[in-house]
Amino acid sequence: MSIPEISVLDLGSMLKSEEAFVLLDIREPWELSRASWDDARIKLAPLSQIAQHGIEALFEDSQIVVACHHGIRSAQVTRWLLSQGLADVVSLRGGIEAYALDVDLSVGRY
Repeated sequence: MSIPEISVLDLGSMLKSEEAFVLLDIREPWELSRASWDDARIKLAPLSQIAQHGIEALFEDSQIVVACHHGIRSAQVTRWLLSQGLADVVSLRGGIEAYALDVDLSVGRY
């Protein structure tokens, strides 16, 4: 099964719009202090705790963009969320690192 992905440029456009979606940041707390974005649509659920968050209930009617540092963990979580029955889930290709390089360097890098 291929993992659906979104580019950082597409995410940048979505963040500038009024489009309804959830940006699920699965990075660990120490990572958040090094690079972060600011948007009300961002939900934090570290990978180490993701199964405890009741993700299915939180996002049942929303498009979900899953993000991590480089896109590897977000691909794994996207696959898992799809296996849990969520339909509109995509992984951020390249993660926050690519977002910082190609869209907004102010989010920081590590």
